[in-house]
Amino acid sequence: MRRALLLALSLLAVPAVQAAEPHPFQASYTADWKQLPMSGSAERSLVKNDNGTWTLNFKASMMIASLSESSTFAFKNDSLIPQSYRFERGGLGKAKNINLDFDWTTNMVTGTFNKDPVKVTLLSGMLDKSTYQLALQRDVVAGKKSMSYQVVDEDGVDTYDFRVIGPEVVETKAGKVDAIKVERVRDPTLDQNQNKRITEMWFAKSWDGLLVKLRQVEKDGKEYNIMLQDGTVDGKAVKGS
Repeated sequence: MRRALLLALSLLAVPAVQAAEPHPFQASYTADWKQLPMSGSAERSLVKNDNGTWTLNFKASMMIASLSESSTFAFKNDSLIPQSYRFERGGLGKAKNINLDFDWTTNMVTGTFNKDPVKVTLLSGMLDKSTYQLALQRDVVAGKKSMSYQVVDEDGVDTYDFRVIGPEVVETKAGKVDAIKVERVRDPTLDQNQNKRITEMWFAKSWDGLLVKLRQVEKDGKEYNIMLQDGTVDGKAVKGS
C-alpha cells in the first residue's frame, strides 16, 4: 500500500510532457490555373524567429498573376496564437489586400481589407487564413478525422470545417508520397454558387504532415492546383518512394 502511494506521488511529480513545437520547413511547388496555358511556381515555408515567434509564408506567381500570404504567430500550450496576417493578390482578377493585427491584450483584431477598416472581436482559439492550414496539418498528423476552426476571414469570422477522406498516394517530382486527403466541408445552407467551391488538400503521412498537393475550385469554375516539387523538413530533404 505504502509502495503504491509512493509510486503515485512520484508520477504526479513528473512534469507534463510539453507538446512538440512545429518543425521548420521549406517546400517548392508547381502551380497552375486549369484555364490558362501556362504554369507557375509556389513556395511555402515555416521559420522560427529570434524572439520565439514563428512566421508562415506562402507565395505563388505566374506570368500574369501573383499572390503572397504571411502569418506571424506564437506557439503556446499546443496552440497557434496569431500575431499578424498579411495577404496580397495582384494581376489576374481583382486585386486584394488584407492587413490584420491580433491584439490578445484587448481581444481585438484590427487592420484593413482593401483599404476598408477592419475591427473584429477576438476570442480564444481564433486563427487567421494561414495559420488554420498549419493547425489542420498538425491535426491530421495527430489522427483526427474531422476538424473545425474559427477563422478571421477578411472582415469577419467564419467557421472552416474539414474531414479526412482517406489515404492516397500522390506522385510528385520528389517521388511517390503516401498522403492523407482532406476536404473542406461547406455549409449546405449556403447559396448554390458557394457550394460549387471545392478545397482539397493532401498532407504527407511522414515529413510532419507537409502539404503535398492542393486543389481549389472557385464558384466560377476556375481551378487552381499546386503540387510538391521539393522540400525540406527540419533541414532534411523530402524524398518519396
